[in-house]
Amino acid sequence: MTQKIVPVIMAGGKGTRLWPLSRATAPKQFIRFVGDKTLFQETLERVSDPQIYEAPIVVTNEEFRFLVAEQARELAIPLAAVLLEPVARNTAAAVAAAATLAADLFGKDTIIQMLASDHEILADKSYFDCIRLARAAAAGGRLVTFGINPTEPATGYGYIEIGDALENGAHKVSRFVEKPALDEAQRMLADGGFYWNSGIFMFPVTELLAELQEYAPEVLKAASKAVSKASRDLDFTRLDADHFAKSPDISIDYAIMEKTSKAAVVPSPFRWSDMGSWDAVWKSGKRDDSGNVAAANTTVVNTRNSLVMTHGVHLAVQGMEDVAVIASEDAVYVGPLKDSQNVGQLVKMLASSSTTAKFTETHPTSYRPWGGYTSIFNGDRFQVKRIFVTPGKKLSLQKHHHRSEHWVVVKGTAEVTVGENVRMLRENESVYIPLGEVHRLANPGKIVLELIEVQTGSYLGEDDIIRIVDEFGRT
Repeated sequence: MTQKIVPVIMAGGKGTRLWPLSRATAPKQFIRFVGDKTLFQETLERVSDPQIYEAPIVVTNEEFRFLVAEQARELAIPLAAVLLEPVARNTAAAVAAAATLAADLFGKDTIIQMLASDHEILADKSYFDCIRLARAAAAGGRLVTFGINPTEPATGYGYIEIGDALENGAHKVSRFVEKPALDEAQRMLADGGFYWNSGIFMFPVTELLAELQEYAPEVLKAASKAVSKASRDLDFTRLDADHFAKSPDISIDYAIMEKTSKAAVVPSPFRWSDMGSWDAVWKSGKRDDSGNVAAANTTVVNTRNSLVMTHGVHLAVQGMEDVAVIASEDAVYVGPLKDSQNVGQLVKMLASSSTTAKFTETHPTSYRPWGGYTSIFNGDRFQVKRIFVTPGKKLSLQKHHHRSEHWVVVKGTAEVTVGENVRMLRENESVYIPLGEVHRLANPGKIVLELIEVQTGSYLGEDDIIRIVDEFGRT
């Protein structure tokens, strides 16, 4: 029987190059851009074939843990583990921790596939052919990367030059090339034998840990101790903060791949994008006869070769060419597609100002383990929110020192606790929660519960919550 692969999905990044939809607390891997699934969910689906894969290990952080759990639950895809990084230490430490855990869970002869949660990949026959080639090379002791066939002289990717062919369909790695200038990228494409570095890897755990011990021992020491001292929190595994923080901040490429003699590359013809810019989103999207990629809730007139997307308001674009027009619930970005690699610089400018920093951090919609809420309107001593609660979930039993709340159910059925009283609320029914009163909201039904909440009081911050009982272990 062919050995199964343990997927290791990296889902902790806080990229902002797809602002204003992607933000620090809701990055691109958890956002639905065009279809009904997020990039993270599409990644989960690619590794869900039980004939090829074991249940995945997801590496993320404290802030995203419930997003990971909920989006996996929506697809009914079980997870072997969710590793929580206490601090960011780049990919070497994350892979070392995941490999150590995989050895504990599945055995030391395990093969792991490291993959990002924010790439778009067409998982066709050519993709799984490459997976099988990489698995065979990894089973032979190679540390394998996937080299994407370049379609243009891109300067935003690193490159891999392939060397001699190996017996299993992979090639030796001749060298890794940093992100090149345009003229160098053009030369490499003309010469041939160069591939984009996808950041996808296939590792035999035993050889991976041995190479980490050889070339990055401090990374391995910190990660392995962080795993051995890890604690359980509901369905999550918290890596020990003190040990993990001692790891050098270094990528797996620099830590071992550019040093090891066991590196191999599988030339990969499948369609791939790291979704690192709005230009990349446009290139990967389905274009109309005028070359536009336009999402739902948009109207596009006399416009060519443009990307038009919105999460919220209806977006109308007229008389434009080669632009990205992106609207979130509270911000709009307009710029030439060719300049979309520079959105990160714009985000840094916004983050540096106290008046605009909030637009880079959070969305009006925030997600919680029970569902989430959207901030609709903020005023002096009041704010209005839309609350949505997943079927079967409940908020903490809580109280507030500085605000009272009015709840109006607009969809579904709510079980409401106020003091000693528990009652059911249906659509168009409401309840008042006095300041300081212990209360709780639950969804006992089979559909999402939605309600409008009006808060009034002297202080309306999210930190004015005293949790008395919480099934998610929050304080």
